[in-house]
Amino acid sequence: MEGLTVVGDVIAPDLRVLFCGINPGLMSEATGHHFARPGNRFWPVLHLSGFTPCRLAPAEQEELLAYGLGITNVVARPSAKASELSDEEFREGGVVLTEKVLRLRPRWLAVVGVTAYRVAFDDKHARIGRQERTIGDTHIWVLPNPSGLNAHWPLPKMTEEFERLRAASEAASEADG
Repeated sequence: MEGLTVVGDVIAPDLRVLFCGINPGLMSEATGHHFARPGNRFWPVLHLSGFTPCRLAPAEQEELLAYGLGITNVVARPSAKASELSDEEFREGGVVLTEKVLRLRPRWLAVVGVTAYRVAFDDKHARIGRQERTIGDTHIWVLPNPSGLNAHWPLPKMTEEFERLRAASEAASEADG
């Protein structure tokens, strides 16, 4: 795919939580930063839920590693809307993501977008929250899509769900060590 700009992963082995977006939007493609569109609520919710001590800007994404956090995507291809992606792209992305998780061994994989998770992992009945499925020793949590277009999840409700994941990830970290 010549001419495709890839928004690079922010990853390292043994992260506490690896957040996984659906795919890069056009603003992310242009800047090279995850969740770069100004209306996207990922960065505010990450701070409000206690994952980071301050609100990071997309250009500060590499700082996540210091907090044991990382970011990747289910599908690498940028698009204006996730609806432009095919089910085949999601399924292929699920395979690549599984291989990445098995290699890097994060404690938690947090997929932001239940529809993307359902298609990528062939789990039609998945709901927001902790999943029964694991990838190796990695637990999976599905979070609401932080896009500003996701009106079903206002900021306070979305923050609560991110807080639930943070609490679970901290409890698991304390139990491990």
